[in-house]
Amino acid sequence: MDSESRLKNLKKEFAKDDVIKARLELIKRLNKGVQQAHKADGLTLYLPVERIHGTLVAASIVVSEALTGPGVNVGSGEVVAQLLADGAGSEPVTIDGADGVRVDKVVAADPDREVEHASRRIDYVLPVPGSQVAQWATVCFSTIADGDPRSEFADVLVELFDAVMTTFRWSYE
Repeated sequence: MDSESRLKNLKKEFAKDDVIKARLELIKRLNKGVQQAHKADGLTLYLPVERIHGTLVAASIVVSEALTGPGVNVGSGEVVAQLLADGAGSEPVTIDGADGVRVDKVVAADPDREVEHASRRIDYVLPVPGSQVAQWATVCFSTIADGDPRSEFADVLVELFDAVMTTFRWSYE
């Protein structure tokens, strides 16, 4: 279904004023998400915008540059070991030949930061191969799922993200 058809269906379901209010709220939330990703040194933000079997998926993927620079010139094995030692929910991964860490955690709601719901967060922390100085990237998936970050629906979304990460490849221009 194209966007024009979806808009016509939405107009049938809601009063025109409600559609305008919903659209403005969506724009506000999208801008807030972009600003938060930017503050976290996000390089790329991915948001699902299509419904899946009639359900909007409240999730995001942010790719960020994590640790960079001459002060981070330790071997990737040392960084991975430190990241693994830092907490439960961490496990070693190899993505496109790069040894990194996958972290699975629940982040509590934080009304002070206007975060209304707890979320499930999966971070892949990976070294950037072939860089002149030690560079690391983080690919972070976050979802509130159905309101319960440890629900079956959240698990399915995490499984889908993990499947996407198995296809991750570095590309160079």
